[in-house]
Amino acid sequence: MKHHALVIGFVGIVVALITTVQSVNLSYANAEERVAKASPNKAAVERSRRTVQMLDNIFKQTIVMVTDKYVNDDDDFAAGSAAVLLFKKISDDSDKTIRLIDATGDPYESENVAKDAFEKEGIKKLKAGAKTVDEVVTRDGKHYLRALTPVPVVMQKCVMCHAHYEDVKAGEPIGAISYTVPID
Repeated sequence: MKHHALVIGFVGIVVALITTVQSVNLSYANAEERVAKASPNKAAVERSRRTVQMLDNIFKQTIVMVTDKYVNDDDDFAAGSAAVLLFKKISDDSDKTIRLIDATGDPYESENVAKDAFEKEGIKKLKAGAKTVDEVVTRDGKHYLRALTPVPVVMQKCVMCHAHYEDVKAGEPIGAISYTVPID
């Protein structure tokens, strides 16, 4: 009977030790997961930055090309309006969010304004000369790169639809493209 009690006691101790080790391992794994979630891999962040740069180049070249080839008078469909629709479609159909936002204080469409602190502060930085503004955020345990890039008036046709841009200095941002892309 004593041996039986000793065996049961020993088994209880072993079970307690195993449970403690499993708990420590789980805590360690959870800590590693929290650290991984708190700070994404630098290479992954750089990949996301390159993705934003690529998308930005494609979108801006497309807007300029559409304006140049298809916008001939103020009754034509504005390339900026096409961009807004394109960005909405991309945002609705993917894990990326892309928006065209105003930087003048006089938006063409009322919903195309900076909506949060990042976008509002980013517009100030772009107007002060920054080439891009970005930050890493975590939402629902997933990392994202938020970025803003400037949209300057690059051709006289822009003023057709946006007369209030006529006095804007060359290179000054009239808007920005706001990106939120996953960091993979």
